[in-house]
Amino acid sequence: MKCPYCGEENTKVIDSRPAEENNAIRRRRQCVKCKKRFTTYEKVETIPLIVIKKGNIREQYNREKIEAGILSSCHKRPVSYEQIVEAVEDVENAIFNMEQKEISSAVIGELVMERLKKLDQVAYVRFASVYREFKDVNTFMDELTKLLK
Repeated sequence: MKCPYCGEENTKVIDSRPAEENNAIRRRRQCVKCKKRFTTYEKVETIPLIVIKKGNIREQYNREKIEAGILSSCHKRPVSYEQIVEAVEDVENAIFNMEQKEISSAVIGELVMERLKKLDQVAYVRFASVYREFKDVNTFMDELTKLLK
């Protein structure tokens, strides 16, 4: 870390403590050349994720959309709040572990369906029927047949 007073590149950390509700680290540093002290903050860098929707429309990633989809799929199902939160976190972790700056909504939808299939089969079929835009009963039955195999 370069000293803001004299430009010296050699500084030492004298004190470190959590800051911003444990989302950052505050460091007191001292320049080895001019002996002046200054404060720096260290945070995890977050890269904004862009979702590519149908028609190549781009929008910023929104966790609440995944939560809403999973919540509505699990409505009146024997799925606890903790299981829903865990499912959302699993999907979100899978998305961010891809380490991409842009991701298609289709990929996100498939990740949600994969996770719901493990959580509750009725919730899975509910989500799939909306996500895949089932046009008729035959499409719905095809999906159920795949699920039963």
